[in-house]
Amino acid sequence: MAVNIPKSFGALLLGGLNASLLSGFVFVQIVIYFKLYPKDPRQIKSLVLAIWFLDVSHTAFIWSALWSYFINDYGDVEVIDDIQWSLAMTILVTAMLTFLVHLFFAHRIFMLSKRNYLIGAPIVLLAFLRLLSASVTTGEMLSLGTFSRFKHDIRWIFTSGLALSTAVDVLITGCLFALLQSSRTGATNLDAIIDTLICYSFETGALTCAGTVVSMLCWLTMPNNLIFMGLHFVIGKLYANSLLVTLNMREKIRRSSSRRWQDLSIRVHGLENNIHRRTGVSEQLEINPGSPGDSKTSASRSTSKVEVNVNVERGVYLAP
Repeated sequence: MAVNIPKSFGALLLGGLNASLLSGFVFVQIVIYFKLYPKDPRQIKSLVLAIWFLDVSHTAFIWSALWSYFINDYGDVEVIDDIQWSLAMTILVTAMLTFLVHLFFAHRIFMLSKRNYLIGAPIVLLAFLRLLSASVTTGEMLSLGTFSRFKHDIRWIFTSGLALSTAVDVLITGCLFALLQSSRTGATNLDAIIDTLICYSFETGALTCAGTVVSMLCWLTMPNNLIFMGLHFVIGKLYANSLLVTLNMREKIRRSSSRRWQDLSIRVHGLENNIHRRTGVSEQLEINPGSPGDSKTSASRSTSKVEVNVNVERGVYLAP
């Protein structure tokens, strides 16, 4: 059998190197998370640790497979058709990692939709089917032992897993866009926060979806090499980074929100002072704090503060 070394061995090597680089980004994001959010709920911290464990395991399986191909069987080009057990395990670990990320975003959509099961349930179902497909794929890889037999016998299972993953990504991104768009109130500052959240949702969703689609296209159009496998190494890292970036961006959005409300408060305060100087009311209010006008002004200011606080809380709720 003729083996295209650059598109087979080379694809695995480059895929492993890029996956390791992205794994370093995952570690940096996790360190940032625990520094910024030490008071986060235990469930979120456990999720982050689970993502880290799966990411490290995934990287270890990749390099175990590369060691077998490049060191243990050095010089034997025919061995590229053999499916190493560690390479098969990368499929399962990627699916488990992807499933956790999909569940996180499904829960987020469920809460934003005011616990609408008709929106959240289909996402969870498709994510579970993707995990099931990947589990079957891994089992068949270990059973068949060679890529040639795997491609001939159960090619559709691996294709279905990638297609389901793409469908879930599109569904999550679309739901987040629709729900965040419907949360607009017309308030400039709050709408700016919502725009930021929409932008992050599109960026993270598009990145993971693009990685899955490209891997699937290479699998369907170039089944005689392992470019699809090298790309598949990277998919799990993209999902891990998308979740961690979503968690870590909360602090940035909150700081931005605080600055916006601070600027708004300064402008409102300056406008009040300007009105008071023109009408001559300011000095009278300060000298006679018990006057009826003072109580009305205090009530007005109090109402303004309540409205601002409500909007800030709503903005923070949308951010996590």
